[in-house]
Amino acid sequence: MPSPFPGMDPYLEGALWTTLHHGLGTEIVRQLAPKLRPHYIALPVERFVMAMSSDVSVTTASAYPDVSVAEAAPRVRGQSQSAAVVAPLRLSTVIPEAVPHVSIEIRDTRERQLVTAIEILSPTNKRGEGRREYLTKRQRILLSAAHLMEIDLLRMGRRVPMQQKLPDRPYFIFLSRTQDRPLTDVWPVALREPLPAVPVPLLAGDIDVVLDLQAAFTAAYDLPGYDLIVDYSQPPDVPLTPQDAAWAAEHLREIRH
Repeated sequence: MPSPFPGMDPYLEGALWTTLHHGLGTEIVRQLAPKLRPHYIALPVERFVMAMSSDVSVTTASAYPDVSVAEAAPRVRGQSQSAAVVAPLRLSTVIPEAVPHVSIEIRDTRERQLVTAIEILSPTNKRGEGRREYLTKRQRILLSAAHLMEIDLLRMGRRVPMQQKLPDRPYFIFLSRTQDRPLTDVWPVALREPLPAVPVPLLAGDIDVVLDLQAAFTAAYDLPGYDLIVDYSQPPDVPLTPQDAAWAAEHLREIRH
């Protein structure tokens, strides 16, 4: 069963994001591969970024407890005063976790050079040390001969740097063509709109191929069956604006009836 939302599903921006991230990357490769043959290939690339819990979108389902209290063991009668004393508390420290990042590299099959990088942004790309790491990688691509597409389907965190202010929209797709920099094509997407079909540029002289993001998202949602585990009767992990929350509640009521 497809998502009840016409485009991005805000209920997948929280605890389920990592699984959607992988699925969306797989569906993008699946969609583009036959369009790119035989001169190009789309390769999924996974890397891990170490992030502190404060740098990621943490929900109660994934967070360590702030404090864990255990009773001290009772003292045994006759125990020596010089024996080690049991600590009165046991507290959880913050441990970095390896957060997977999925991107797609389009390379030409002759020289294997990077032609277009497609980045699906994660929470760690948008805050803290993970953002700094991502901006360094982003700068390397922007200074190269490769095109860069960035898919931002997360409302929380900082957007990629732009010289002009972005419109007030929850989701964005950015496309930086190497020959047009610093100008960037931007697709702002509202919660009530389907995700767009966007061009994927290749080497000079070759026609763009089309990436239907809505079709990729729908396939990534349907395959594992998110409708079986998402509780649409509750608010999403990442809160909506009052206006969008009111619309979403009414929209979900209409679908259930």
